Amino acid sequence: MKKIIGWLAVIIWITIIFSFSSQEASQSNNLSTNVTEVVVQTVEKVMPSKEFDVKTMNHYIRKNAHFFVYMILGLLLINAIDDSKYSQKITISLAIFLGVLTASLDEFYQSFIPGRGPGFKDVLIDTSGLLLGILIFIIIRKILKKRLDFFDKP
Repeated sequence: MKKIIGWLAVIIWITIIFSFSSQEASQSNNLSTNVTEVVVQTVEKVMPSKEFDVKTMNHYIRKNAHFFVYMILGLLLINAIDDSKYSQKITISLAIFLGVLTASLDEFYQSFIPGRGPGFKDVLIDTSGLLLGILIFIIIRKILKKRLDFFDKP
């Protein structure tokens, strides 16, 4: 059951990624601009002496969204594959391969959406997030294993 839930989470997350990619450029830009305006208003309350350009901030928020969405995908992928009992090397390689494949297909898919297009830089940003997600999973698993081993000692 755990294996099914792990893969179901991966499928749902990839569906969310592709649903965002299905948005036409104007719709996608409106969504991210609205998020950016909220972020800018919040930051300006904390630092009232600073002024932020919404357009510039929007670019950074969009790129950070790529990074964090794929960081979560990395966590989900390695978790799902880890349950398959492959060696650690194969598990990591497979998670990276599937994540980069998803990022590449996502960018290719965007070339069919009005006003959107594929971006190699976006694949690199996605891959960076993916790798961090995988690394976070590995670190957390090692920490938990050490703690469990500590408590198992007589």
